[in-house]
Amino acid sequence: MEPYHEEQLRVRYQETDQMGVVHHSQYAVWFEVGRTGLIRRLGISYGELEEKGMLLPVVDLSCRFVAPARFDDVVGVRTQVREMRGSKLTFAYEVVRLSDGGILARGQTIHLWVNPDMKSFNFERTQPQWCSRLRAFTCKSEQGE
Repeated sequence: MEPYHEEQLRVRYQETDQMGVVHHSQYAVWFEVGRTGLIRRLGISYGELEEKGMLLPVVDLSCRFVAPARFDDVVGVRTQVREMRGSKLTFAYEVVRLSDGGILARGQTIHLWVNPDMKSFNFERTQPQWCSRLRAFTCKSEQGE
C-alpha cells in the first residue's frame, strides 16, 4: 500500500468490547482519523474546505476485518487515495499492528464533493492545485504504474 499517510494510535480500553477486542464501530472513527490526517498533511484542512463551501460527506464505507486489535496495541492507520474522478473521492485504509506489522483491517470510504446545498461539483475542475496534492497519495495502480 504505497504511497500512504500513517497515523499512529494506541488502543484505549473504552474502544474494546467485552471480549477485549476493538469494537468494529471504532474502525470507522480510525478511518476518519487517517483521512483527516492525510488531508492536513497536504496543507488542507476540513475547516478550510468547509469555509470555501466544499463539503465531503461519506456516501459508502466498507471494512474487512483480518485480525483483532486489543487494548494497548499501537496501531497504524495507513490512508491513501484510491480514486479521484470528478466529484467522487475514494480513500483506501489499512490498519496494522505496529509491533509485528500484522494487518488488522482493510477498508475504504467513498465521498462526494458537494456544496452547502448538497449539490455535487467537479473538484478536479474547480481545485486543480489541491487535486495535484491529493494525487501524491494515490495508489500506484490508479496512477497507471
